[in-house]
Amino acid sequence: MIYLDNAATSFPKPKTVSAAMIDYLENVGASPGRSGHHLAAAAGRILFQTRKALTRLFKLNDPGRIIFSENATAALNLALFGLLLPGDRVLVSGLEHNSVMRPLRRLEEIHRITIDILPGTPTSHYDLKLMAHWCEQKKYRLAVINQGSNVIGSLAPLSTMLPLLKEYNIISVVDGAQSAGAHPLDLGTLDPDIFCFTGHKSLFGPPGTGGLYLKAGIEPQPLIYGGTGSRSETEQQPEFLPDRYESGTPNTVGLAGLKAGLEFIEETGLENIIAHEKILAETLRHNLREIPGLTLYEPRSDDEKLPVVSFTLAGLSCSEIGSRLGRDFTIMTRVGLHCAPRAHQNIGTLPQGTVRLSPGYFNNTEEITEVIRAITIIAGGHNA
Repeated sequence: MIYLDNAATSFPKPKTVSAAMIDYLENVGASPGRSGHHLAAAAGRILFQTRKALTRLFKLNDPGRIIFSENATAALNLALFGLLLPGDRVLVSGLEHNSVMRPLRRLEEIHRITIDILPGTPTSHYDLKLMAHWCEQKKYRLAVINQGSNVIGSLAPLSTMLPLLKEYNIISVVDGAQSAGAHPLDLGTLDPDIFCFTGHKSLFGPPGTGGLYLKAGIEPQPLIYGGTGSRSETEQQPEFLPDRYESGTPNTVGLAGLKAGLEFIEETGLENIIAHEKILAETLRHNLREIPGLTLYEPRSDDEKLPVVSFTLAGLSCSEIGSRLGRDFTIMTRVGLHCAPRAHQNIGTLPQGTVRLSPGYFNNTEEITEVIRAITIIAGGHNA
């Protein structure tokens, strides 16, 4: 079996991830911050060490500004519902995921916010000149930037976009679901107001883990209120971080797994992981371009890219291609719209979508060679 759906969820995980989760369940088991015994203290250390590992990976200074949530979608909802007010105006890129667009459409209904969608240019999916003009002319409260597209792998030029937003006092929310762990990140230098991430993709953690970084001075209203294990003498929600945004018993077993995933990245070297995945993705792109009838959907020439490769074959539906890859060659892919119809509209593949191949660190060149052979056979059999 060849698994090429790492942009959805990375698989397999490092063996240390499941081992850490089993160790927590069998030897710790307690709730962090809820008791004074040594097991509760051990659980608390897991959370703190996970925050510290994320702080190191993202090149930040304060672990307390890392807020845990169940995934990037929950983190984005906290940012959007917690900050946007009736009548606000929002800027988004043309490659956003439904984890951004659906909350914004709901806020459009209930708060009458205005949503402006930034188009691209012939050489980039981000028209920076138009963005500068809009930021000068329109009073945006907030902008959401999908750092890495889950459809074609385009990387947003954050080093240009974020200073522009700061110049006009626009709150920046970066969706890092695809980029965290798949691209070098220096949030201390980039200085976004909010960075949302998930644990189950390139951070090698289990599903149900994720969170966001909140810059000092950015204070969305919490979406969930309740017990935090702190300030229990009052019925008012704590104001300090991370407790303000982390009500209820946390997913400590999942965060133990995420901690192990982050330690794997540190031990292996993020640069080594990225280099390996880049070779696999570029091998796919280079060879797929040579297959008759195949259309490859790529980042434009000025955009950096992630290891996400999308294609279609003339005369065959994406579902048929994906079905044949799975049935005849045991190759696992993702077909359709990838929860990102806005991105597919942008590249002209709505409503059919594409077949997406997303190699990960545990894939190898032999598997990529087999994938290319399988797609060539499917294309040749159809065109014969």
